Amino acid sequence: MLEIRNLHASIAGKEILNGVDLTIRDGEIHALMGTNGAGKSTLSNVIVGHPAYEVTQGTITFNGQDLLAMKTEERATAGIFMSFQQPIEIPGVSMQQFMRAAVNARRKALGKEELKATDFLKMMRERRKLVEIDSKLVNRSVNEGFSGGEKKRNEIFQMAMLEPTFCILDETDSGLDVDALRIVAEGFNRLRTDETSALVITHYQRLLDYIHPDFVHVLLDGRIVKSGGPELAQEIEDRGFDWIKEKQ
Repeated sequence: MLEIRNLHASIAGKEILNGVDLTIRDGEIHALMGTNGAGKSTLSNVIVGHPAYEVTQGTITFNGQDLLAMKTEERATAGIFMSFQQPIEIPGVSMQQFMRAAVNARRKALGKEELKATDFLKMMRERRKLVEIDSKLVNRSVNEGFSGGEKKRNEIFQMAMLEPTFCILDETDSGLDVDALRIVAEGFNRLRTDETSALVITHYQRLLDYIHPDFVHVLLDGRIVKSGGPELAQEIEDRGFDWIKEKQ
């Protein structure tokens, strides 16, 4: 699904990624861990096409397509979704308006007809229940006045509505209490299929207790320096990152 080779990227002239190699196949969940400033969020922003980041070397292929040649909106309609670490508020734009525009844009890109209003509302009701989000929230402006947990839950709701094939969870567990973390993770797990894949970026083991990754990678100084199974995350929880640094 996603293949990254020798990826170098910078922002404001400062190189952050220094030769990232990563392959994610259909149905796989990969966790990415690392210290602050290691390049985790830079990698996610490069994948979705944030204009502030410049790719200086390397390639990214998504389902056989040259991802770097695609515009940001083309990546989204092709099935790439990112749950932001700090979701922004969009005053004056209701969740219903926002999601209907996004869903129909993706359907158009896939050659499907736009959903009728009644069908869209039915879909919203079904997906809202799936991720346990209050009906009052979907009638308000996007994230306006939402608590941290509500914003993160709203991100998973958007994922449920858009049905992406590749999801990036960028520190979705940041700022969540135990109950909110469980609800967000369980909502994500309900959306998993054999055809969808994800990159889960986190500092901590606790999210991975709910979202069970197939592979865990450690990103340090802009490169993936160690990969393993789920047990690697527990080892990092117990020992930190210093023991990995010492081996470099």
